[in-house]
Amino acid sequence: MVVYLVGAGPGDPELITLKAVKALERAEVVIYDRLANEEILEHAPNAKKIYVGKKAGEHYKTQAEINQILVDEAKKHEIVVRLKGGDPFVFGRGGEEVLALNEEGLNVEFIPGVTSAIGVPTTLGLPVTHRGVATSFTVVTGHEDPTKGEKQVKWDYTADTVIVLMGIGQIEENTREMMKYRDPKTPVCVIESGTTPQEKIITGTLDNISKKDITPPALLVIGKVVDVYKEMKSN
Repeated sequence: MVVYLVGAGPGDPELITLKAVKALERAEVVIYDRLANEEILEHAPNAKKIYVGKKAGEHYKTQAEINQILVDEAKKHEIVVRLKGGDPFVFGRGGEEVLALNEEGLNVEFIPGVTSAIGVPTTLGLPVTHRGVATSFTVVTGHEDPTKGEKQVKWDYTADTVIVLMGIGQIEENTREMMKYRDPKTPVCVIESGTTPQEKIITGTLDNISKKDITPPALLVIGKVVDVYKEMKSN
């Protein structure tokens, strides 16, 4: 018996890995999140499919309930796939699920996915690093767990490029905090529904990006690499 913790990638169904496809083809059960593209589930035509997705303000299942479903299904089936958008360990709560399975003595194997933090900008031709411009990047959540006693995100990151996931709902507050540490005219690129046919690109600066018309899901890329991207697009 094994549970495969699998990353589905950022949305384009062709960006899932070959190893993930092979696991899905063998799966008896697929426990999946709200995927950007459910075509991925077609790789598991014979599996029972259990939806446990979440989105901002709406949780179909709590994390504790998801953990229990994973344990229960793993005890009944030989091959279970836990399918998550992006990569399961990049703000995917994959670690919490692994700990729950470990407590029951259940086997877990890991199949990484293309995280939207890098995969989405790359598909545009937006480099998160660029010689002479950016030698470092930080990936940060824009929406911390509200039940935490103290916020961990301070917005004082010194990396050349900052990539914010799940940050549209609090974009005004987050950019205001970032401007305490960065020039308000720092360039920003927002990518809505990256790698999908609904993809939309919005550019601006820290001091005006929150005033733009933005629809989640979307991520923010903040830093001078955005100017590199604009130069590439202009040629």
